[in-house]
Amino acid sequence: MISNPLLFTATSDIAGKTRGKAFPLSDLDKRSKRGIGWVPTNVQITCFDSIADSPFGSLGDLLLIPDMETLVAVDFEDGKPVERFALGDITSLDGEAWNCCTRSILKSALARLKNAGGVELFSAFEHEFQIKDVDGSPGEGFSLGAFSERRAFGECLMEALKQGGLIPDTFMKEYGAAQYEVTNAPTTGVTSADHAVILRELTRLSAKRMGENATFTPIRDPSGVGNGVHIHLSFRDKEGNPKTHDDSDPHGMSALSGSFIAGVLKYLDSIVALTAPSAISYLRLTPHRWSAAFNNLGYRDREASLRICPVTSNDPTSIAKQYNFEFRAADAAASPHLALAAIIHAGAQGIEDNLPKPDVTQDDLSLLSEQELTDRGFIRLPQSLPGALERFEQNEVVRGWFGEEFANIYLAHKRGELDYLKDMSESEICAAYESVY
Repeated sequence: MISNPLLFTATSDIAGKTRGKAFPLSDLDKRSKRGIGWVPTNVQITCFDSIADSPFGSLGDLLLIPDMETLVAVDFEDGKPVERFALGDITSLDGEAWNCCTRSILKSALARLKNAGGVELFSAFEHEFQIKDVDGSPGEGFSLGAFSERRAFGECLMEALKQGGLIPDTFMKEYGAAQYEVTNAPTTGVTSADHAVILRELTRLSAKRMGENATFTPIRDPSGVGNGVHIHLSFRDKEGNPKTHDDSDPHGMSALSGSFIAGVLKYLDSIVALTAPSAISYLRLTPHRWSAAFNNLGYRDREASLRICPVTSNDPTSIAKQYNFEFRAADAAASPHLALAAIIHAGAQGIEDNLPKPDVTQDDLSLLSEQELTDRGFIRLPQSLPGALERFEQNEVVRGWFGEEFANIYLAHKRGELDYLKDMSESEICAAYESVY
């Protein structure tokens, strides 16, 4: 069959969807300079394809410019076309970064972190997902049998990630029904979020090539497990030396890490609308779901919003390189670029304000009364998307990180998403998100 190969150029938008346009691959050199046309109101297309209130209407023009370093070309060797796509930046016609481009928002946050702390971010996203239309059987959690059932899929995905420019790390059968986890190696700067987008899309594409469908929905069934995104974070200086660890601290935190983490915890209730941005995200963010419910830092505690992760070495140099902390109040309804930007801005604020290291918890905060939580400096995170949006809207500091135009558009977008769901039951809402993520 005749073919003129196409390259799909995409943005990870504020709905956490990978949207864009394609052009002939032969035009790549031209398009990498001039981009392709984009429309401002596209930012208000919700995950359900409804259009939230837009200040732009039918007016305006933008450019979506592919970044050559993100180009993915995966040949599944099944007789079907090679999957080709690249991520890009949205700009004005004169090349200025657009205020609602999530990738540009992340670049701005990374620049702020470098200015505040003299470091660059080294990070990776850890993803959980499920296979649709499969209920699973008792006894499958972490089992060899359930892993072997989709070994071919896992091996296909590992190769797809490798061809896509990522370094595959692990693939495992998770606890939930037809639930799996996939990880890749950490990297620096905006590339980490780029890799998260690429991983999600290659997971979906690999599953489809195997005759199945994968979903990263935050939760399929309120009585079942959720699918989280855990973001591992550490710092390096310009020479590449680790700056996250200090062996003189009881829990290994450097002063820089402590201030960064303190900033994230201080503003967590106001940024969770960006990191866990669906109506069903808050069914998962509850105590005893191994997710996150309070603004606490835990030591190897998978109930904490931020967790100090274990290291597997006794050598001081290796410990310093491995030492990292994990943000757990996120899911795949969020654009990786926007979620990471929110975390970085909060942490950079902590560094700029020289916040002291937070206390480290190893107890069950759900057992404390509201007064006991207050006395210890903890708060319960929002328990619904409307509640999370309200805290984002009311926090002038957090809104200021993103600018009023973006903040207003984001609020309108998410309220438009909620309006789409207003007449649905809880089970119908879960099914709606499963179908789009």
